[in-house]
Amino acid sequence: MFYRFPAMKGVQANREYFVCMIPLGVLSKIFVDEPSDTLPEFRAQRKLNEKRIPEIERYILDNRNSYVFSALTASVDGQIFFSPMGKSGDIGELEIDISATFLINDGQHRKAAILEAIESDESLKEETISVVLYRDQGLANSQQMFTDLNKHAINASKSLNTLYDSKDPMAVMTKHVVSQVPFLRKYTDKEKDNLAQYAAKLFTLNVLYDVNKRIIKSPVDIKGETEYLVFFWTLVTANMREWNDMDRGELSKKELREAYISLRGITLHAFGKLGNYLFRHPELELGKCLAGLADIDWSRSNLECWQNRAITDKGRINRNEKGIFLTYVQIKRLLQLTIEPEEAAREKQLL
Repeated sequence: MFYRFPAMKGVQANREYFVCMIPLGVLSKIFVDEPSDTLPEFRAQRKLNEKRIPEIERYILDNRNSYVFSALTASVDGQIFFSPMGKSGDIGELEIDISATFLINDGQHRKAAILEAIESDESLKEETISVVLYRDQGLANSQQMFTDLNKHAINASKSLNTLYDSKDPMAVMTKHVVSQVPFLRKYTDKEKDNLAQYAAKLFTLNVLYDVNKRIIKSPVDIKGETEYLVFFWTLVTANMREWNDMDRGELSKKELREAYISLRGITLHAFGKLGNYLFRHPELELGKCLAGLADIDWSRSNLECWQNRAITDKGRINRNEKGIFLTYVQIKRLLQLTIEPEEAAREKQLL
């Protein structure tokens, strides 16, 4: 008995391989998971990370008519027969002995998520995924294949993923905000996640995405919430004195980064919490509340204001949630905004 799949034959490094179209419903039959207690040196694949599977499963089910998956890569230990069709000799049907062992070299999390998604939507069984199949040449070769497939892989930056994402509402909203706020449009890098000391840009698209997620935690009214974000960032950028000094050439980017905390991630994320507070209190006049940003001393040397908040007791920039919260509360205090009882209690506990 054989599995039969439509296939194309190719050659890499003097080895035959086959690209097959395999129904999703068949994946559970041909790919058997390795026991979880198998020692690493006896596996040809990393240990399955169960935490990744629900996210990929949700991606499939939430994008039922537009999900995209790249090919799985696997080795086959068993009899393989290729029957060419037509004149080319490279397109035909691949027969694989039903007793053959299939070993995934790349794509185990995709496969696991597909099987979970089928549990929720059985119609997925009839759809297909491309699988690149190699003849198995032993454990050592399969381990080397895993290394070769992953060693030189470079993940796209989070900023670039945000730029190209048209399904995530917050990604769409953030891109619109950047395009509509002149200062952000001029100084936001849309490809990199980290900026060098002398970089021409001041923000990354990914950081603005994360900050906006703090402001609008669960988008509901996309149009109205996007308008709020545009208005919020327009006012913030207009009232940050050092940012505008830099834009006019009165302050260098290097000095702005080194001598002030206003561009630091902790401050931007504190702005996210501030934006959420103002969003939840529409009775407050946004322009009046944010005008006070221009009077704040954002200098790193202003330890009386920022130490143990944005700056640690050792003089380093803080990066944790505790620091973000304490910086947010301090900004509210400087803007003469009401510090809610639960915020005051938490501040007292953390200081």
